Amino acid sequence: MAEDYQFVTVWRFDAPIEKVWARIKDSETWSDWWKGVLKVEKLKDGDREGIGAVHRSTWKSALPYKLIFDSETVRVRELKLIEVRAFGELDGAGVWTLTAEDANTTRVEYDWRVKTTKKWMNLLAPLAKPFFRWNHDTIMNWGGAGLAKELSCKLLESK
Repeated sequence: MAEDYQFVTVWRFDAPIEKVWARIKDSETWSDWWKGVLKVEKLKDGDREGIGAVHRSTWKSALPYKLIFDSETVRVRELKLIEVRAFGELDGAGVWTLTAEDANTTRVEYDWRVKTTKKWMNLLAPLAKPFFRWNHDTIMNWGGAGLAKELSCKLLESK
């Protein structure tokens, strides 16, 4: 039986929303700045907004395992929101929401609701779920720090 997870991550940067948006939207370059992202490859083009695009990503976690899953972009609101449907070793949905707090401060919230499909993960979930949560938080902290470095700005908050 698949195990359900919900994770909410918040990052705040002292950078304009346009710069933050550009790096988050360009998932094919995440491995350049996000420790833990080994590879993102485009499997299918989307429309001019990116809707319908499918990417396969390979993640290496702090714990000794990898996850590979596909993400289809299902909704885009320029400079505000990107929603994806995930399938493969994770099944669910993710929503990136960006907010300009002022001209040079951007808040990013990532809401990730997924089920694991790997048999070993589901078998271990009753004991390992707190470790999987810690692992997710670690990877997201790597992302916030990596994006701040990529943008040459400060990461004001990561939780």
